[in-house]
Amino acid sequence: MRLILADDSTLLREGLARLLADEGHHVLAAVGDADALLAAVAAEPPDVAVIDVRMPPDHRDEGLRAALAIRARWPEVGVLVLSQYVERRYATELLTGAPEGVGYLLKDRVVEIEEFLDALARVADGRTAFDPEVVRQLLARGGQQRSLDALTAREREVLTEMAQGHTNAAIAARLFVSRSAVEKHVNAIFTKLGLTDTATATHSRRVLAVLRYLGA
Repeated sequence: MRLILADDSTLLREGLARLLADEGHHVLAAVGDADALLAAVAAEPPDVAVIDVRMPPDHRDEGLRAALAIRARWPEVGVLVLSQYVERRYATELLTGAPEGVGYLLKDRVVEIEEFLDALARVADGRTAFDPEVVRQLLARGGQQRSLDALTAREREVLTEMAQGHTNAAIAARLFVSRSAVEKHVNAIFTKLGLTDTATATHSRRVLAVLRYLGA
């Protein structure tokens, strides 16, 4: 996998670059600010850009704004936000614009290397990868919860797993239920959210369901 890393912490950036290289990935560039990130993507678009939220010069939301620019100019490039913060406005905009191939993880909550690598693979594959805490904070914007009142507790669990980008097989393993049970819950979610078979393809319905869940 071809990657570009953007983080203002030299230690984290170089450490992550070495880790990914050891895993067989090709790090095209590792940069410390949003302008350098956009220049690196323009020079050689990667499969995925791993981006921090707060970078120079103002250390506010430069990374997420750069991520939005990447998705607009190079929609084939996956974006995995890796940060200590949940920036709601631009995170929701990132999802709404082109949710496929997008992820958002919190640095302090990534406790296993495999967890990060799995999220990276999902984003590269055109799926989503969201930390449950990111999902919770985006949902907590207020008002969205009412549209989900028709879902059962188990359906909410399944939708939470879908929001993290897991396949039906992975959800079954994580929730200790059969794959057929997960498929039944997914179909019920589609029906209750008005995402019928004739409306759009199955993969897109999963994305639309997640967007509905996140209140986009």
